[in-house]
Amino acid sequence: MIRVLFVCLGNICRSPMAEGLFRDLVVRRGLGEVVHVDSAGTHDYHIGEPPDARARLAMAGHGIDIGGLAGRQVTAADLRDFDYVLAMDRSNLENLQRLAGGGPCAARLFLEFAREAKTREVPDPYYGGPEGFERVYALLEDAAHGLLADIERRLPRT
Repeated sequence: MIRVLFVCLGNICRSPMAEGLFRDLVVRRGLGEVVHVDSAGTHDYHIGEPPDARARLAMAGHGIDIGGLAGRQVTAADLRDFDYVLAMDRSNLENLQRLAGGGPCAARLFLEFAREAKTREVPDPYYGGPEGFERVYALLEDAAHGLLADIERRLPRT
């Protein structure tokens, strides 16, 4: 089992969007039994809350339902247990590195897997309108395909 964790600040916009999009991609590729997908936030602002309504609406527009997800805070155990810990921006990457407490931390920026994006940070759409969530979706989709290709290279050939 390959475990993937997407991380943003509060786990109500970017990371649940990434979780829903990537899970959908994994399932459509027939890898749902070998790739586990989750998301979390570096802060405890929205523990137990559903994704932001604008995030749910943007994802629904692409045929993906993230309404059943609930915010949670990332833990030090997550840093050990997940094969991919993917931060949405440098600030959250630094938060993850602090959480590791000087120990090994394999966290990296999700957009390192992007094929087309010129940026390496997914902007936080929280204080904007629907267009920000659509921009986030496009960036996440680009990186999701690159990430899936990386994972598929790691899987044993059958």
